[in-house]
Amino acid sequence: MSEEIQASEEAENIQTTDDQNTDSVDTSVDLEETEPDLEQQLAVALEQAAEYLDGWQRARAEFANARKRLERGRIEVYQNASVDFARKLLPAIDDFERASDNVPEEIVADSWYEGLLLIQRKLETVIEDLHVERIEAIGQEFDPNFHEALTLKQKEDVESGVVIEEIQVGYRIGDQVIRPSLVIVAA
Repeated sequence: MSEEIQASEEAENIQTTDDQNTDSVDTSVDLEETEPDLEQQLAVALEQAAEYLDGWQRARAEFANARKRLERGRIEVYQNASVDFARKLLPAIDDFERASDNVPEEIVADSWYEGLLLIQRKLETVIEDLHVERIEAIGQEFDPNFHEALTLKQKEDVESGVVIEEIQVGYRIGDQVIRPSLVIVAA
């Protein structure tokens, strides 16, 4: 009986060795068969990676453009608000200037008049903080972008087309005219 067990064990060992040999042969055959599959998978993965990179780069560019548009919009809103505020404030500044130009001598010495001048200076400071600038007119060549001519007037020693009087001061912020200067131009 022990011989039969030994023979049976030897047969199992041979069978196991054959199975191992068969497995190794099958594995090598599977590797050869799967090699093109791996190359295809790699190609697909690389293609997807390229698509994802392209999509990411596009999204990043869109985000940067959106941020720039938002910043430009914010600046534009600030400028429009500054222009609107300045337009509302300019008539008060004009009134203070006209009043201070026509003050009687006896009032100039009063302290309350000095207080009014301080208010006028504060208003002018507010306008300056908004980057509002006066438009130079007198002695300048008439420019319809900055000046609005009320009349033409003959004046000796002045070339035609030069501003000789300013009726109302004009203002601008940068290149944007808030209010053109009302002027009289030499004929």
